[in-house]
Amino acid sequence: MHIVLQLIPKKYLIGGTLILLGLSGLLIMSTIVAITGEFESDSQQSEVTEIEGGGIGVGTANVSPEVMKYQPLLEKYAQKHGLDASYVPIMMALMMQESGGRGNDPMQSSESFCGSVGCISSPELSVDKGVLHFKSVLEKAHYDLKLCLQSYNFGGGFINYVMKNGGKYTPELAISFSQLQYQKVKHTGNYHCVRPEMVPYSACYGDALYVNAVLKYYTGTITADGKPAAPASGGSGGKSGVKVIDAGKTLIGKTRYVFGGGRSQSDINAGRFDCSSFVRWAFEQVGMNVGPMSGVTTDTLKTQGQAINPKDMKPGDVVFFNTYKIDGHVGIYVGNNQFLGCQGKTGVAIASMAKGTYFGERFNGRVKRF
Repeated sequence: MHIVLQLIPKKYLIGGTLILLGLSGLLIMSTIVAITGEFESDSQQSEVTEIEGGGIGVGTANVSPEVMKYQPLLEKYAQKHGLDASYVPIMMALMMQESGGRGNDPMQSSESFCGSVGCISSPELSVDKGVLHFKSVLEKAHYDLKLCLQSYNFGGGFINYVMKNGGKYTPELAISFSQLQYQKVKHTGNYHCVRPEMVPYSACYGDALYVNAVLKYYTGTITADGKPAAPASGGSGGKSGVKVIDAGKTLIGKTRYVFGGGRSQSDINAGRFDCSSFVRWAFEQVGMNVGPMSGVTTDTLKTQGQAINPKDMKPGDVVFFNTYKIDGHVGIYVGNNQFLGCQGKTGVAIASMAKGTYFGERFNGRVKRF
């Protein structure tokens, strides 16, 4: 080998070495770009399964970060058990009321699973069995969502009671059922009113006001078929969508992309944003709260608003892209196959999502109207 090297002119050896070094550098750089390009801030790095039909998150779950982290599991088990994904925000609100997302049984599904408290010690098993139980109760309640929620608290006996007394949930039926059941069990000494306002009624079995307690964590309406729906008024499409775009455009050329940026006022004042914090900021400028400044991510944004068919997109709708993960990037549609977003190389700017472009090839069809 040494003899062969001696026979090769030195200038060729040097040139070959430089070429190899150059190729190695390009390989390293391309790897770095592939890993860091279009990163988006998110505390949950696992991918979420796409769910066809229904649309994820019709309506808005206003819950804590502890509950929000369970959204991917709720979507996963909604798909597994054949439950329309539009119920995911409602189940997030339910979890918020049950546990605030804390503990090993965040959906408090032990009793429905094995008949006793404390038999579930795995949060994922809790979600699995909780979603299955929610679907079962929903079906037995004939898709009366409020009846489903109250029965999640009272148990299946409440559905039978309602069916014998008009067939539809009312707050009055919830109170009267609680009164009747309490009379049967108060001698045990194990039941006490969880709400002081129920003491005068002796309605101390379960939580007779459970429906309102859950729905205070949910913004939206409920349709006649029992499905959650987005608020009927407002929306980011149309005139308000143009206002969002106009607000966002004021940051063009004045920002830089920082992974995890935009989650404090000092970041915002300095023009440091990532894609989801920019979208949150733009909607805030027109009086729409789509999540807390400190906790916004692409995964929290996709639970907001109403699912829209991509064919029906309007300026102001929010669009999602599969970059480093499913829904890894987000922006605001401005029309003509373009969107406004905070991108890694440009900061806040208008980018193309036409076929054949970087974002056009990564647009995943998820469109939400806030």
